[in-house]
Amino acid sequence: MTDEEVAAFLDEQRTVVCATNGPRGWPHLMPLWYVTRNGELWSWTYAASQKTRNLERDPRATLQVEAGETYDQLRGVMFECDVTLHRDADAVAALGVEIFTRYGGGGEPGEEVRAMVAKQAPKRVALQFHERRRATWDHRKLGGVY
Repeated sequence: MTDEEVAAFLDEQRTVVCATNGPRGWPHLMPLWYVTRNGELWSWTYAASQKTRNLERDPRATLQVEAGETYDQLRGVMFECDVTLHRDADAVAALGVEIFTRYGGGGEPGEEVRAMVAKQAPKRVALQFHERRRATWDHRKLGGVY
């Protein structure tokens, strides 16, 4: 996929699977909601979560977003990333509002949602994913040649 196709694909999809390095050496895979800021994926999670502990120990993650129900429709993108954890509650809350704006069904979140996000922000971290390498696929472009 081109950069433009990847950006459009990420705008269409809703879930990224985040793989971190678990404490016993096994990949730890978890789904996340995300937003893009200046071409980078951002998400948030609880500060006490396993993925946060994994990233504190090893700040690398592999992300995958995929779509397609049949082989000829499979498409996706995988990113190898360095990850920055942001702990400032105001920055985390701002990201939370962005996430709820994207996933809330349209429009800006109301005061009730903003209050909920502000209450959660001190317990959460923002995850900034810095892309280092990418792989993409779009089987729709294969024209039936498999």
